[in-house]
Amino acid sequence: MTNAKILVVEDEAIVAKDLQYRLIKFGYIVPAIASSGEEAINKAVEISPDLVLMDIKLKGSMDGIEAAQEIYKHLDIPVIYLTAYADDNTLERAKITEPFGYLLKPFKEKELQTNIEITLIKHSLERQLKVNQKWLDALLKSISDGVIASDLQELITFMNPVAENLTGWKQEEALGRNSSEIFNIANGETHNPIESPIIKVLQDGIIVSIPAETILITKDGVEIPIDDSAAPIRDDKDNITGAVLVFRDITERKQAIEANQKQIEQEQLVVQWEEINQLKNDFLNLVTHELRSPLSNIKLMIQMIQVSSSTEETQRYLELMESECDRELELIDDLLDLQQLESSSYPVITPDALLLQQWLNWVIEPFQIRVQEHQQTLQLNLPANLPPLFSDGISLERILVELINNACKYTPAGGEIILNVSHNSSEAPAKTIITISNSAEISKTELPRIFEKFYRVPNADIWNQGGSGLGLPIVQKLIEQLQGNIQVESGNGWTIFTLTLTDL
Repeated sequence: MTNAKILVVEDEAIVAKDLQYRLIKFGYIVPAIASSGEEAINKAVEISPDLVLMDIKLKGSMDGIEAAQEIYKHLDIPVIYLTAYADDNTLERAKITEPFGYLLKPFKEKELQTNIEITLIKHSLERQLKVNQKWLDALLKSISDGVIASDLQELITFMNPVAENLTGWKQEEALGRNSSEIFNIANGETHNPIESPIIKVLQDGIIVSIPAETILITKDGVEIPIDDSAAPIRDDKDNITGAVLVFRDITERKQAIEANQKQIEQEQLVVQWEEINQLKNDFLNLVTHELRSPLSNIKLMIQMIQVSSSTEETQRYLELMESECDRELELIDDLLDLQQLESSSYPVITPDALLLQQWLNWVIEPFQIRVQEHQQTLQLNLPANLPPLFSDGISLERILVELINNACKYTPAGGEIILNVSHNSSEAPAKTIITISNSAEISKTELPRIFEKFYRVPNADIWNQGGSGLGLPIVQKLIEQLQGNIQVESGNGWTIFTLTLTDL
């Protein structure tokens, strides 16, 4: 291998020059000569030779063996020793450094050239082998499948990181153990053990796959659905030397298949429910119409009697009858609204710019007389320069009226009702936050149920004003339509509803 760079390390100047002359005659390049171990290391770092011819006995505190050890360890440069010493101690020390040659002085030119050529070729092959080994290691570590290799006795010889993660065994723990212990598989339905595919591969010399519904039982007892195959490892003479097993976690695949099946079933159910909902809607529309008509007529007649009646007692009863009709109509309206909200047939929202400073005062105005009668206080707190809220005014009014009405209903005489508004523009999108607080507490056992249909907190209606138990479920659905959310908390004598809204 001509043009190879060779560093000569020799403390005898005449011998060193003779070596340089011979090497140049062979067609090699000798860019430097070193006479000590320290100088040899520095020169090797500087010129990066292809080979070092190293004398063992050198000037200074470091001999050739120590220098060769440092050069080969850090620079991966092959070394051939040229020495007059062949005692057992020197040989033992030299062997530890894994030299590529050991020539005793005096030596023949042909012997030197042969050793150099063999060393250069051998080192080149070793370097290529190391590159291939690193490439193979990187490949096995980077693939997404688990890889386990065994020898002819079914003993583990290799595991990549994915196999470690899936089995729960580290490679250093698994090496030398039986493959069936590490790769513990069973039927996913019966949990009956399944023979390791490595066994069949080694017996028959064929590629083997595991049955469907196979699970891997990890070191910690976790069950993982897997798919795999095993194949024989053969040498250059086609003899089987072991087996390799490649497997993967198919949890996500199984979940995707199950999800797809559920989606198909749900789509079929949706079609059936749409037909049922249509029948239900038709029925509710019919019932609503039939119930509303007579009640509206009764109310009209009561109003006519009120106009013509003169006795105080008759007037009082007529007022009660009218109140009951109002309650009946309110219940029907709430039922119809809730049914429309749940079936997504509620009227389409129409966003508008709501100037909350004026709009909220208009919303709470009808409650002022009521709170005065109950000796309550209703307070509205608004920040300055509050920007407009782009939302559906009709839906938001219905929400606030329902919440303020509840606050009035459950707040005792002398209690407070507070409406706070704030605006948070530090996040995107900006949020408008409205809280309705009243000085009455809901127990922790009752609080989780307040958004249930027809549920009313027992013994909480201080003013006996009644209700359908549909107001808060309607509020919740309306808030969802406005792309906001509602939260409620209660404690320390207060109940607080928090509405978080964004521009539509």
